[in-house]
Amino acid sequence: MTQTGLFLIVARADDGTIGDKGRLPWHLPADLKRFKALTIGKPMIMGRKTFDSLPGLLPGRRHIVLTRDAAWQAPGAEVAHDVQAALALAGSGDVAVIGGAQVLAMFAPLAARYELTEVHGHFAGDTTLPAPGPEWRETARETHPAADSRPAYDFVTLERAA
Repeated sequence: MTQTGLFLIVARADDGTIGDKGRLPWHLPADLKRFKALTIGKPMIMGRKTFDSLPGLLPGRRHIVLTRDAAWQAPGAEVAHDVQAALALAGSGDVAVIGGAQVLAMFAPLAARYELTEVHGHFAGDTTLPAPGPEWRETARETHPAADSRPAYDFVTLERAA
């Protein structure tokens, strides 16, 4: 059952790459700015590896970490061991699911919206994510050309098709 305020947010290359060794394989300042704008003031659900890849706690956001490790803890992180526990911690309102690939796949059937940055190119990486399927319909697109050795990219908003 779809949760109204639950949304996925991810940057994905044309070849499906979303990460490499715990880092983004590209540097797009506008994407980082958009990520901040979409997540500020909201709880973020993520896997432990995604939490570990962050430069630290992101200000103005709650960090809910989904992990199978019953002993895992980190300062500033709220820990959940399954999808329902993570959703219960997040509460009502908008909730961002930020990664990694396994966590995005777990929450995709529940999400109402998908905020996708399509990074145009093929990148070396160790983490991939399939393209959104036919259950999603595009409702907005903002195209950005390649510039200053940065690849072209599109900001795309998808909503669950009825």
